[in-house]
Amino acid sequence: MGFPLLLLGAASVSAAIVMLFLVVVMGSGKATGVAISLAMIEHDVSPQDVGRNELPALDRIVVPFFSKMKGLALRLSPSGTGDRLIRLLDLAGNPAGWTLERLLGLKGVGLLLGGFLGAFIGGVTLKGALFGALGAAAGFMLPDLMVMNIGSKRQEVLRRGLANALDMLTVCVEAGQGFDGAILHVARSVEGPVAGEFARVLAEIQIGKSRSDAFASLGARTKVAEIRTFVTALVQADRLGLPIGSVLREQSVQMRLIRRQRAEEKAQKVPIKILFPMMLCIFPALFIVIIGPGAIQMIDTFKGLG
Repeated sequence: MGFPLLLLGAASVSAAIVMLFLVVVMGSGKATGVAISLAMIEHDVSPQDVGRNELPALDRIVVPFFSKMKGLALRLSPSGTGDRLIRLLDLAGNPAGWTLERLLGLKGVGLLLGGFLGAFIGGVTLKGALFGALGAAAGFMLPDLMVMNIGSKRQEVLRRGLANALDMLTVCVEAGQGFDGAILHVARSVEGPVAGEFARVLAEIQIGKSRSDAFASLGARTKVAEIRTFVTALVQADRLGLPIGSVLREQSVQMRLIRRQRAEEKAQKVPIKILFPMMLCIFPALFIVIIGPGAIQMIDTFKGLG
């Protein structure tokens, strides 16, 4: 084990010396200082070069690196990965700073870091190669799992907050307020992702999208069955010319019923969920407290008889 590590260290030092020599040799022929300014005056300089030279060091190093990692992730991903990741981002609410390009770059970075970490833990052996492959696969899938986790939590919050938002929307419409105004009131009054979704629907309507298409897009951005049912009812009412108030009232009653049924379903699952913790954690402690003193007295009694 010591000889391969020594050989690896010698190879790393040799590679570093060769790279330093190449940098010195290749950079020695380039102009520096005032010579660069004179060269820029004598020759035409493209705007791209000027803009690139004026960028901070972080943008000149990190952005190209992430671009290369994005290309690596795209080459290793199956076809349709971009559409799948866009779908995951929509389900997660498109968090600030999370774009498709950045997510692909993180997948590439995770691939490299996971591979290096696994190889470092396993060492220069077959086990190290196996750990490196497993670490690379885990790092490659980690950004997807993070976005999926955020999306699942957001969908659950959407499910819980839809009933209250629908009640407020029904009250506003039945009070004589316009449907668009009622959506705006709900977006301003309700907290959580429901407000963001209603605000997005209203923004799409204001830029010229039809009401049916805007709500259909809302149904496509979620996996919650109650929201899809609500969207389907609104789209059908808009196409058939039915009064929105009565449709909203019926959907509100139905939503409350579904919410109560879901709560009853979760309550019925509680005894099964607490069965194993009780058997493994609570019952042994009770047996020790209740039967323990009697068992000790019985042991002492039998010892005295013996």
